[in-house]
Amino acid sequence: MIVKILASKKILLLFINLCVFQLYAQQKNSLSQQFLMNIEIRPRVEYTSNYFLPPNDSIDPYFIITQRNRISMQYAREKWLIKSDLQEIHLWDENSKASKVGSINFYQLYFETKIKSLNVRLGRQSVLLDNGRLFSDAPWAQQGRAHEGIRIMKYSKYFSNDFFFLFTRNYSTEFESAYSPVASNRYKYLLVNSLNYNNNHGFSFNSLNAVDFLENSSSGKLYTRATAGGRIEFKTKQWYYTLNSYWQFGRNSKGQKLFAYYFQPEVKLSLLKSTWRLGAEIISGSSPNLSDNSSGDFDVLYGVTWKFNGNMNVFTRFPSDVNGKGLVNPYLFTVIPLNSKLSLRSDFHLFYTRYPLLNNLGQKMTKFLGYENDFSLKYLPVKELEINYAFSFYKSTNAMQYLPKIQDENKLAIWSYLMISYSFNAINLKHYKN
Repeated sequence: MIVKILASKKILLLFINLCVFQLYAQQKNSLSQQFLMNIEIRPRVEYTSNYFLPPNDSIDPYFIITQRNRISMQYAREKWLIKSDLQEIHLWDENSKASKVGSINFYQLYFETKIKSLNVRLGRQSVLLDNGRLFSDAPWAQQGRAHEGIRIMKYSKYFSNDFFFLFTRNYSTEFESAYSPVASNRYKYLLVNSLNYNNNHGFSFNSLNAVDFLENSSSGKLYTRATAGGRIEFKTKQWYYTLNSYWQFGRNSKGQKLFAYYFQPEVKLSLLKSTWRLGAEIISGSSPNLSDNSSGDFDVLYGVTWKFNGNMNVFTRFPSDVNGKGLVNPYLFTVIPLNSKLSLRSDFHLFYTRYPLLNNLGQKMTKFLGYENDFSLKYLPVKELEINYAFSFYKSTNAMQYLPKIQDENKLAIWSYLMISYSFNAINLKHYKN
C-alpha cells in the first residue's frame, strides 16, 4: 500500500511539473496575441498660499481637487500593437462650485509595428528620454504630456537609438488647454535623435539632439532652434556620478539669435538606509550687455521642472519665470525608506539668478532669490494602490517681488497635496499558438 501511495505521488508530481513546463513554454514562446485593459483612478487635493501655480493666477489662498480617470487598452500581435489611453480630467474649483470636466482626451493613441530590426510607432505617444530633463511624459501632471508624430526605434545589446519627427496642429478648444496632454507643446515641427550607450559595467552615455521649428505668434514666420548635448554616468556599488550638459543655438520664436547653455553636475551616495544626492543646475540667461537681437535664455524644452527645480514649480517656465536672468540651483535630495512600504523624502533647493534683477529705480537686486524645502511621503499598502503626501515651503528674498510667482516676498509661500492612485488590470486576455 505504501509503495502504491509513493508511486501515485511521484506520478502526480511528474504531471504537475509537465503542466507547469508546458504553460511556461507557451508563455515564453507561443503567445500570439494579447488584449490588456488597465483602469486608473487618481484624485488629488492641492492647497497653495502666497504663490500662484497654474491654473490659478489670482486667488489666494487656493484650494483645488482634480481627478484623473484613465482607461488604458493595448492589443498586441507578434509584430504589431495598438495602444490607447483615454482619460478624463475632472475638476472641483476653489469656490466650491459644481464639478466640471477639465478635459476628455487621448493621452496616447498609436500604432506600432516591427520592420526588420526597427520598431516604428505612429500617432500620439508619450516621450521620456534620458532622465526626463528635456523630454518627459510628465507623470505627476494629471494630464501628462504627449507628442504626435513618428518614432523609429533601434535596439541592440549596448546601444539604443531613437529618431522622432513630431508636429503640432490646431487642437480642440472645447476643454481647458491646461489639462490637455499636447496643448502646451510650443513647436510647429520637431526633430529629435536620442542615442544611448550602456556597457553594463557602470558606464553609460546619452546623446540628445533636437531641432524645433518655432512659429512667431504675430508674423507667422518659422524660426529654427537647435539643442545639442548629452549626459555621462559612472556607477559603483555606492557612488554615482553624472554630468548633464546642453547647448542651444539658432533663433528663438522672437527671431532673436540664440546662444545658451545648461549644466547639471550631480553625485549620489547610496547607503543601507538612505540615499543622498548633491548637485546643481545652471541655466543660462541673457546678459545685460546683449543686444536686443540676441538672447542667452536656455529653454528646457519639454521636460519636467519639479523633479529638478523643486516641487512647487516656482521656476518652471523659462525664461519668463526668471525674467530672462538665468538660474543657478544647488540642491540636496535625501530619501529614507522607513520600511518596505513607506518612504520619506526631503528636497532642499537654493535659488540664484545668473544676472541680477533690477528694481523700479534701475538698481541691481541680490542674485539670491530664496530657498525651498519639499517633504514628501510615499506609501504603497498594496500593489495596486499608491498614496503620496507632500508639504513644501518657499522662503523669498526681496528680489522675488520682481518675479511673477510670489504674492508677498516677506511671507512663506506654501504648497501641499495629497494624491491617491488606484490602478488595476481589468482584462488580461492571452491567446497562444497551437
